[in-house]
Amino acid sequence: MKQQFTEEQQYILARKKVEKISKFYKHLATYLIINTFLSAIFIVGDINEGDTFNEAFFNWGNYKIWLYWGVGILFQAIGTFGLPLFLNKDWEQRKINQYLEEEKRKI
Repeated sequence: MKQQFTEEQQYILARKKVEKISKFYKHLATYLIINTFLSAIFIVGDINEGDTFNEAFFNWGNYKIWLYWGVGILFQAIGTFGLPLFLNKDWEQRKINQYLEEEKRKI
């Protein structure tokens, strides 16, 4: 059974959803800026220790923080946008329609 909300309640729910999305995008921007800066520092540090640019640039250790913090970003994205980020009902219906069209063409 669907609940009926007043306009004010609907506004409050929408505002909270927008605030949650805004926080996610701010966190994502922070993630990209800080990790780019840290990776650059790690690469320069490796070069100063005698590694070539290619060795420093392709050193996995310089990018581990992207993975670890990225897992947190992924969980925040799921919490913000829901679990089926890509495989939602619209996707399912489009795939069903696609397969039906393919079957029609075979006949």
